[in-house]
Amino acid sequence: MIRLRNLEIHVTHACNLACSQCTHYSNHRHRGMLAPVEADRQMGLWSGRLEPALFSLLGGEPTLNPDLCEIVRIAHRHWPRSQLQLVTNGFLLGRHPELPRTLEETGCRLEISVHHASTEYQSLLEPVRGLVEAWRTHYRIHVHWRESNARWTRTYRGEGTSMRPYRDGRPRQSWEQCRARWCPQIHEGKLWKCPQLAYLRMQLSKYGVGEDPAWRPYLDYRPLGPECTEAELREFVSREEERYCTMCAATPELFELPSPLRRG
Repeated sequence: MIRLRNLEIHVTHACNLACSQCTHYSNHRHRGMLAPVEADRQMGLWSGRLEPALFSLLGGEPTLNPDLCEIVRIAHRHWPRSQLQLVTNGFLLGRHPELPRTLEETGCRLEISVHHASTEYQSLLEPVRGLVEAWRTHYRIHVHWRESNARWTRTYRGEGTSMRPYRDGRPRQSWEQCRARWCPQIHEGKLWKCPQLAYLRMQLSKYGVGEDPAWRPYLDYRPLGPECTEAELREFVSREEERYCTMCAATPELFELPSPLRRG
């Protein structure tokens, strides 16, 4: 078994929020749910070879998936020794009344990301805080509230059809400041270095800009397939910067995150 610090999988590409410059492109109204049978298949391709210290179930917003609890149990079956983590904005937790028991049984941690400090956002979050506290009263679950909007940075230039890579030409610096540098993804049964690369083709296809020459160097990225050798897998896990990292900024470009609440 090859150990790594973190491994992630999208439970869905869809999201109920629209956080500008999301590293998973979840602000662009993507669709697609991970079915339990497909979750089982994709995790099974790697669970006999990799042992992540942390296995993260996220998206998108994972609570949009009606099969969330089953997928959590599938993850626990594949990685019983890993710390499971469900990353959510919390607003739709009420859709899953069986979730706290599932979290307790699997030891899965609930990681709730708070994406804005505005009065409107915090007011909408109050019922969520009440629900989670009720869960903690009746179940042995670990909950962590994370202020995710702190020091928010741009991960690409523009939005939608105007989206372009940075191409700063300093891959080491880009990798060192990247918020997703320890976030390899299982996507389509393969291992991807980061969410920016894993879901890039999906993002560009949505806006019909995949033929833009600026993106060609990054669309050439090839994920690691399950047929790989042990040496190839070890090399993938230990790899830090590479030329594809130049897609993201070498110098963090901080900005104040606008309200992520969708307006219709």
